[in-house]
Parts: sequence; C-alpha cells; structure tokens
Amino acid sequence: MRYDAFVRHLTIRDVPAELAERLAEEKRVRGRSLNQTVLDLLAQALGVVGGRRSNGLGEHSGAWSTEEHEAFERAIAEGEEIDEELWH
Repeated sequence: MRYDAFVRHLTIRDVPAELAERLAEEKRVRGRSLNQTVLDLLAQALGVVGGRRSNGLGEHSGAWSTEEHEAFERAIAEGEEIDEELWH
C-alpha cells in the first residue's frame, strides 16, 4: 500500500523559532497559505516537482567573475605542471 494512500494530514511538533520565522516569511513572499508553502517546499526538497533534487550548489555555479577565475588559474598553474623527471 502506498504511503500517500492513507496519509491525509501531518502534525509537526517542536518547530524551532527560526524555522517558523523563515516559513512565515516564505509564506508572505509566495502569497500562499502556510500549509501550501510547506507542501511546496517539501515537494521541491524531495524532488517530487522539478525533477532531480538539488544539492544546493546551483546558486554558486558560475559565481566567479572572469578576473577571479583567472587569478585562481594562475594560483594553481604550478601544481598543474608535469614534472618530467618524476615520469622517467
């Protein structure tokens, strides 16, 4: 039997104040009920909507400027060189 076939409601106890505040803010931003906001967030976090679950790193992807990337490449360049003496 599928879990969702018989679970129609869920009670969550001891919600930390910071989490309750963030949920209330998210509810205001989305303009939806707290219940719908929590359902949307759970579905998103579990990959029920939008395909695969995110590891949370997407927001950091491509975050370096061109200058920062070039500085990083210069900093690691020496470590990228092959020491020919070690390969003979």
